[in-house]
Amino acid sequence: MRIGELARRCDVNPKTVRYYEELGLLKPAARSEGSYRLFDEDDLERLRFIRGLRDDAGFSLAEIGRLLEDEEARERNRSAFRSTTNVDERRAILRDALGRVDRQVTSLRGKASRIAQMVKEAEVRRRHLERHLEDLEAGRDPSNHERGR
Repeated sequence: MRIGELARRCDVNPKTVRYYEELGLLKPAARSEGSYRLFDEDDLERLRFIRGLRDDAGFSLAEIGRLLEDEEARERNRSAFRSTTNVDERRAILRDALGRVDRQVTSLRGKASRIAQMVKEAEVRRRHLERHLEDLEAGRDPSNHERGR
């Protein structure tokens, strides 16, 4: 499929697809004779994955790039591990994989920590609003909270 169809199917602007390609997040499967970018179903799934990480999970494009790079390395490591019986090579492959997983865990924990802090802040705002509502329902002036009542 060409860039316009890919963009339509993922509900993004074609400029977004070009930008992701420029950043290396997305790579066209092929080029047509007229040098049009051609994308396949794998590209469609990758773009949906990128959008989910960005829109739903709040990852930056740099974070997404690292996650995608680690996923590509995981595939390479899996293939390399299967293609060798050399213990030292296998050990090196596993160490690389562990380092990448550790980096992912650190990134995800950092994101979870930031989200947990945002939840705490929202809960404080909610309690503040509940106090105002309680005051109003009890016939008290809620602005007294603002003056250190």
